[in-house]
Amino acid sequence: MTARPRITASLAEAQNQLGRIVLGKPRQVRLALGCMLAGGHLLLEDVPGVGKTTLAHALAQTLGLQYQRVQFTSDLLPADLVGVSVYMRDTGNFRFHRGPVFAQLVLADEINRAPPKTQSALLEAMAERQVTHDGVTHALSTPFFVIATQNPLEQIGTHALPESQLDRFTMRLSLGYPDPAFERVLYLGGTTAQETSAVMDAEQVLALQAAASRVYASPAL
Repeated sequence: MTARPRITASLAEAQNQLGRIVLGKPRQVRLALGCMLAGGHLLLEDVPGVGKTTLAHALAQTLGLQYQRVQFTSDLLPADLVGVSVYMRDTGNFRFHRGPVFAQLVLADEINRAPPKTQSALLEAMAERQVTHDGVTHALSTPFFVIATQNPLEQIGTHALPESQLDRFTMRLSLGYPDPAFERVLYLGGTTAQETSAVMDAEQVLALQAAASRVYASPAL
């Protein structure tokens, strides 16, 4: 078996495994994978408790990616995302300690609960796959995929995302409530993201992204 069919089979297995975790949402699972293969970022908008965080965690485990979850709160600072420079007394120099944005899959949970200054810390990372701190540019991990969850704006303590940040997301999805049949499965103790295992790795994800970038697009389209 050649490498391409093997990777394609792994992608189908990943989709099936995610479908067993995020029940009754095959379209959303397929679109989330498509967004990742396109090298974009995903914004999940919905009320709390419908599986947004579960989808992000299951994606990271299924694809074998390094995962970091950041809970966006009103007191979150840009340095909490990017990292800080710490003075090393033994050498007399500052050493940069990387923040959670240096993971391969970053979950920005409830992103619109943080103030705009903190949200702006993600702009360079999402657009250029790098961050600049104290005048030094640091490359991010590859692949680099941001999944952000957003609560409805009518809820107390939320901030509207600026257009400059919305433009960084390739796709906006809503999971919605499960239908009654899958809701019964959840009530009876259905599967959880902890039961997933990696069916791919970062190298295979990069190969799929490279293949997706070579898809021909007609000038008429």
